[in-house]
Amino acid sequence: MTTLAERCGIHDMPRAAACEQVQRRLADERIERVRIAWCDLHGVLRAKTLMPRAALDALHDGVSLVSTLMLKDSADRTAYKVFEPGLSELLPGFGAANNLLLLPDPASFRVLPWAPGTAWLQAQPWFDDATPVPLDTRRVLQAALAALAREGFGLRCGLEVEFHVYRLDVSVPDAQLDPQRAGWPGEPPAVRMLHPGYHLLNEHWSDACDDVLRIVQHTAQGLALPLRSLEIEFGPSQFEAVFDATDALTAADQMVLLRSGVRQALRRAGYHASFVCLPPFPHVMASGWHLHQSLVAADGGNAMRRDAPAAGATPDDAAYTLSAAGEHHLAGLLAHGRGMAALCTPTINGFGRYRPDALAPNAVLWGRDNRGAMLRVLGGCGDAGTRIENRIGEPAANPYVYIAAQVHAALDGLRRGLRAPRATQAPYARAAHGAAHSPAGAAARPPGDAARAADVARAADPIGPTLLPTSLGEALDALAGDAALVQGLGPAFVDCFTRVKRAELERHARAEDRDDWQRREYFGRF
Repeated sequence: MTTLAERCGIHDMPRAAACEQVQRRLADERIERVRIAWCDLHGVLRAKTLMPRAALDALHDGVSLVSTLMLKDSADRTAYKVFEPGLSELLPGFGAANNLLLLPDPASFRVLPWAPGTAWLQAQPWFDDATPVPLDTRRVLQAALAALAREGFGLRCGLEVEFHVYRLDVSVPDAQLDPQRAGWPGEPPAVRMLHPGYHLLNEHWSDACDDVLRIVQHTAQGLALPLRSLEIEFGPSQFEAVFDATDALTAADQMVLLRSGVRQALRRAGYHASFVCLPPFPHVMASGWHLHQSLVAADGGNAMRRDAPAAGATPDDAAYTLSAAGEHHLAGLLAHGRGMAALCTPTINGFGRYRPDALAPNAVLWGRDNRGAMLRVLGGCGDAGTRIENRIGEPAANPYVYIAAQVHAALDGLRRGLRAPRATQAPYARAAHGAAHSPAGAAARPPGDAARAADVARAADPIGPTLLPTSLGEALDALAGDAALVQGLGPAFVDCFTRVKRAELERHARAEDRDDWQRREYFGRF
């Protein structure tokens, strides 16, 4: 009798050898528990904890997963009426909270450095007829990368992630665990800051936060993540981690592992790490997730690199730095900037970051090493590190969906041969123009050179650039209207994603205290 892995067509000789390696390591390293983990729509790892023998069985025949876990909003409320007729027509393979089957990847085996005797295996869901579940976000990215490969390219990504870490405040009763105050979602933890902020890269605060930085370092390195640096960020109790670039699927896997591992390891040491964009405190600074990306040629080289500027190109032209393929990629990201916003910033909370003069984008623009633009082009002719940095994302985003959006936008640019406009010199010029012509905003007009740059930009483009969505609802509308992204990601996936996120929006609209809603919905859970 064949196993599920064989019926799914994924069990070959390398996988069989990897399964045997897992069996040896379970015995040699005295593993007591194995977490079979899967990433949900929101980028959060879910897991079943199996005993070693059951984990070995799961490598071949899978382990059951209730299908409603793929249909839940950010508070774990199911966005579909799964016990009513018609769901199987709307979502084939789903209905009545039926089972899916998780098949682990033996090559993903890791021993968790913070959890003695515990190992981890990454899994993906399958239907019981041995067909893949297309709503799985990792498959969404795999399909996008396969389409890019058919055009002759791969994608490399580097992670630059901001996040907040707080000390759990033991002087305050833990309302999170008080049964009299249980809620759905429950209370977030009471916390205290680790550094006061507003002193970027302060070495003394790095030293004061050494325990936390060491835990993050050892967690990342223990998971074999290519950590490059840890930094004190600008905001109170805010940090940043930067990683070496790798292939896009691996980078997405690493982001999922980073968030889950750092939160767990720090929690054991008395800290709360949050990857929510805006924690619920006064004077907080928004966290972003800047995604560095470059196309990879068939020979493994950087397909965005140009050896010399194109004839007649000036430094403000994409062709001065980027190859033709690189410019098409850049132009595709611009063409779909509004459509991808909900995929890169999928929470109500995250749209508070899109405001002028905050080192975050608020318009669909690119600039050369310009941190105010949505897309920042880095590198130069002959530079193997030439790349595009997309600054649109929040650190709570599902990495598979975030990166898949980049791929499909780039594919549209490549297929249509799109050309990029000239680089911006004043990414917030339109915001400055609007503020200067309103009584309350007069004082906000940038002084001196910044004002003159804004005037020049308005003269060249009196209408102004396309603005990014200012709310999750607006972003979902933009996604629904972006035919290339909908077709690329798959209409069924976009319909499911949109329905789940609109359920979140509806609950937020009904909340009596919307600030408290965000505290509960995001800060304690992401």
